Amino acid sequence: MGAGSRDVRAVRAVRDADVPGARELLHAAFRTDPVSRWIFPGEEHCETWHPLLFSAFLEGARRYGTAEMTADGTAVALWFDTRNEPPGLEETGELLGGVDPANPRVHGIGETTGGIHPHEPHAYLQALAVRPGLQSRGIGGALLRLTLDRCDKEELPAYLEASSARSRAFYERHGFALRGAPLRLPDGGPPMWPMWREPGAGGATGV
Repeated sequence: MGAGSRDVRAVRAVRDADVPGARELLHAAFRTDPVSRWIFPGEEHCETWHPLLFSAFLEGARRYGTAEMTADGTAVALWFDTRNEPPGLEETGELLGGVDPANPRVHGIGETTGGIHPHEPHAYLQALAVRPGLQSRGIGGALLRLTLDRCDKEELPAYLEASSARSRAFYERHGFALRGAPLRLPDGGPPMWPMWREPGAGGATGV
């Protein structure tokens, strides 16, 4: 790891007692993200509904995928292994049903990204969050590497949609490459970058 980075080998599954802290961390890390602000325009709108959206994402990962966090609670990652049965429309609708019901963008984001989601078996990273103020210290990169190392051992590709130019550059440093053209969200929404990583693609460590 680089200077100033943390050792995140002490990682555990998000437990019931961890849920409030993990939810708050996800909200804090993504509340200024371009896609989050497109879904929930306006400060009050965002502060009201954005935590519930990431609460649904967290619950989905705990039920159907993997929700892992560092022992000190500074970072959390939500993954899905598509070799297992992924959540379908019914399960997704159940999780998102109480999130800003009058806002079509809540469900629209899933429908838009779902239309380009790869069909090959892969590990899907839905969210990687590091507490604001502790970003750019290698914590997120080190947590990411733990799963990417497992992917390499199992010869499993990884996939994600980067929601900002900054996150796109971060994932490129970890061996991800663009997969097709950027996805532009409707109604003047921001771009998203589909990114794919072949097993053994390498990449930086702890950045």
